[in-house]
Amino acid sequence: MATIYKICSRPLWEAAEAAKAFDGAPIDARDGYIHFSTTSQVRETADRHFAGQDDLLLIAVDDERLGDALRYEPSRGGDLFPHLYAPLSLSAVLWVKPLPLGKEGRHLFPDLAE
Repeated sequence: MATIYKICSRPLWEAAEAAKAFDGAPIDARDGYIHFSTTSQVRETADRHFAGQDDLLLIAVDDERLGDALRYEPSRGGDLFPHLYAPLSLSAVLWVKPLPLGKEGRHLFPDLAE
């Protein structure tokens, strides 16, 4: 099992919990898949795409529970990023934790599994 991560606004995730599935953020809908990051990628993703944003959540997902709809595809700098071509079933979620901003405006991450 590998753990992959999704950064999401709290209101968007609360709507997903109510609907029992996550269809993604607007950027995911635009691109046709749900963007995820690996452990080694998620901090850079936060810095590049969520800088200064508060009230975010970090969602940890078991990639094995996503089946064939999950593909690792080249993206930023040729790195392979996990992309999910289906709604995210909440049964694949391992945990959800706040992703607060620190004093210098960077997000404070919990300990992450490799």
